[in-house]
Amino acid sequence: MGSQRPTESLSVYNFGAGPAMLPRAVMQQAQAELLDWHGSGISIIEMSHRSKEFAVIVEQSEADLRALLQIPDNYKVLFIQGGATSQFAMVPLNLTGPQDVADYVQTGNWANRAIKEAKRHCRVNIVANSEADNYRSLPARESWQVSEQAAYLYYTANETIGGVEFHAVPESGEIPLVSDMTSNFLSRPIDVSRFAVIYAGAQKNFGPSGLVIAIVREDLIGKVRQGVPTLYDYAVYAKDNSLYNTPPTFSWYVAGLTFQWIRQQGGLAAMEKRAIARAAKLYQFIDTNDFYSNPIDPACRSRMNVPFILADEALDGSFLEQAEKNGLLALKGHRSVGGMRASIYNAMPEQGIDALIDFMRDFANRYG
Repeated sequence: MGSQRPTESLSVYNFGAGPAMLPRAVMQQAQAELLDWHGSGISIIEMSHRSKEFAVIVEQSEADLRALLQIPDNYKVLFIQGGATSQFAMVPLNLTGPQDVADYVQTGNWANRAIKEAKRHCRVNIVANSEADNYRSLPARESWQVSEQAAYLYYTANETIGGVEFHAVPESGEIPLVSDMTSNFLSRPIDVSRFAVIYAGAQKNFGPSGLVIAIVREDLIGKVRQGVPTLYDYAVYAKDNSLYNTPPTFSWYVAGLTFQWIRQQGGLAAMEKRAIARAAKLYQFIDTNDFYSNPIDPACRSRMNVPFILADEALDGSFLEQAEKNGLLALKGHRSVGGMRASIYNAMPEQGIDALIDFMRDFANRYG
């Protein structure tokens, strides 16, 4: 039997890792404003990024993000065209010279990609890695071999594919701390002042693809090495309020709506409370049902991305097909690890977790 779209009578939950589910209220507001933004007579998609109308979006979105994260005044918030992968190069190009050493924690696919790119631009020291157990845990902080003169210490806050997450910010001492927070950005409060650079692609937790936000401490801006392309210089974005070239205006607009939605929901403390509840409910079901298993060390299980394995992988296809018919979309695990993966970002309501568990329980009863 071929796969088919869920019927209209079913609620649909998107468990995709990204582009991912957005809050329904945000999508409805974007829909309502699509043809005529605030009486301007034109669509947000048509609007000039240099118009007075878009200036309102620019100002409000940054103000809301600063309020959510309590970003100190000595940090610039940059809205950059592209994805978080661009930051794999922008970070070393702006923070190092060719002979400088940067420290990286190797925790999975996205850390590995960042390391590979950084090696093209500076010397890289792997301070610790969890490759020996197939990236199913995080190396203990006391085991890290940090360089004496590192330009920065880099870690991936949440590995989307592997499903491991740092639940505390690692100590870095005097070394500037850099983090890729793409898949857990705005899911919990963080102390921005502990970081040199934080960056996150929009397509997981706060908007459509095509936008990455970088929060950069001001004293680190303006030190880009010679010969770097203009659009890879943080100073260019800082000087021109992220409007040096045409930004991804629609993605920026939706991100701004999402920031407002998060504030209306109670801010990052509320997002964290919901994330903990969603993840705990799903992990508890997996752990208490012999038909499913999660391979990740419980101490560092991700609240955002929950991989799980069926007892009989021959049933994977049937599981995915039937899940889709029940309105549970994009549960297939990444091709590099197989199995299943439920990505449960800020927009996922707890009812989605309940629907997934109900389906998993029924499937296990029928095939287990």
